[in-house]
Amino acid sequence: MALPRFQPEDIPVIGTDAHLPAVPADRLLPLALAQRFAAPPAWTPEAAVERRFVDRPPAAAAVLVPVVRHPVPTVLLTRRTEHLHDHPGQVSFPGGRVEPGDADAVATALREAEEEIGLPANQVEVIGQLPVLSTGTGFIVTPVVGLVEPGFTLRLDPNEVAAAFEVPLPFLMTPAHHRWHRMEHEGVARDFLSMPWDGAGSDGAAARFFIWGATAAMIRNLYRFLAA
Repeated sequence: MALPRFQPEDIPVIGTDAHLPAVPADRLLPLALAQRFAAPPAWTPEAAVERRFVDRPPAAAAVLVPVVRHPVPTVLLTRRTEHLHDHPGQVSFPGGRVEPGDADAVATALREAEEEIGLPANQVEVIGQLPVLSTGTGFIVTPVVGLVEPGFTLRLDPNEVAAAFEVPLPFLMTPAHHRWHRMEHEGVARDFLSMPWDGAGSDGAAARFFIWGATAAMIRNLYRFLAA
């Protein structure tokens, strides 16, 4: 089942998760994050398999979830360029397909982050991974979580990345900001999350970034992991 091109921002919001508690601020500090991944609690991922809407063999991929060590930690995200075949114009973590020379998912995530946004691997302290997410576009994605010292200089690949921006981790870990949308196509309902953020891009200009789809699903899994 192929989904038509649509603007996710135009799909009605059917509710938020304001009834769920935010992750306490002390759990979001870099040391606490590293300790949580070193000794993970019992928990269940909320998102694991999205409804497939493409007819092609699945492809292994990995993304980097970069948490920047500000006093209030932030998450570094990108907006993809409009001409890309997969997920054009969408907000995403830096990442991509696994290549034959990659030793593992960590190697893929670090390589892709350096290629896409110029973030050197030696500036990332990998602290763990989130569960694999099978996306509707046929990718089997491993999210790799890493801590990054602030003060880095990004070099965006203009062929793949239109913008880079940071979102405060407490904002993303507050379910009141998690909005549910529902759309129907060929008689099948599909729900998805969004977490819109009004901030500034890498050029300093104010912008609205619509975080949704697989990226929002991975953020939601991070919330469940940290809230457990």
